[in-house]
Amino acid sequence: MSSTDSPKNPGNCTTMVDVRAGVDAVDAQLVDLLAQRFAYMDAAARVKTERTAVRDEARKQQVLANVKDAARNAGIPAEVVGDLWELLVEASIAYELEKWDANRA
Repeated sequence: MSSTDSPKNPGNCTTMVDVRAGVDAVDAQLVDLLAQRFAYMDAAARVKTERTAVRDEARKQQVLANVKDAARNAGIPAEVVGDLWELLVEASIAYELEKWDANRA
């Protein structure tokens, strides 16, 4: 498969080369989406006027509940997705705190 070819649909994969190409393509898309998500953390750090507003436990719980519901609806393990998002949200908070501080230095 060349770099310009689209990966096969998972149901059409017949070899591990096909599977790995698909996984690699999805991983690249996920990194692009994470970059977009972190750009929103940059915006949040710019918009929030108080450092204490960076950590919002109610919002965190809402985000985790939303992704678990979405995972269930997609037929994938909700607890695994929740665990991944717990790490993502905590990393996002740490990143946002760094950006908040840097914006006001």
